Amino acid sequence: MKLSTRARYGLRAMLALAMTDSTEPVMTREIAASQKLPATYLEQLMLALRKAGLVVATRGSKGGYVLAHEAASVTVAQIIEALEGPIEIADCGNVADCPTDSEHCAIRNLYIQANDAVYSVFRATSLQDLADQQQRYLGNGNVMYYI
Repeated sequence: MKLSTRARYGLRAMLALAMTDSTEPVMTREIAASQKLPATYLEQLMLALRKAGLVVATRGSKGGYVLAHEAASVTVAQIIEALEGPIEIADCGNVADCPTDSEHCAIRNLYIQANDAVYSVFRATSLQDLADQQQRYLGNGNVMYYI
């Protein structure tokens, strides 16, 4: 399974919002610059996240986006589903010429178990968890110089 660019960029944008110390809206171009993402593509992603109720948009010269909920209550699964739809590593229910009844198929059962495992991790990880982990990484970025 490989997440699309859409999901990866959306996660980065949501993490950037979660890590802002301000409750002031953040402009898309600021998020794009800080995350090195294309601004026009990011705007499309932010619209999808707004429609899903994960961010709130404010218009005007001081407009931008803020999280619609506390970062601790937003899961990675919600973000990915808002951008890509249901999380599935494989769906063999619609495979043409499958010699096995899909309801009694060992491979289909394997896909279901794998999908459940991936979804479980995404559902158990909040945006706040990611922000805390990222902050620890940034805090541990102290460079020591020896002469």
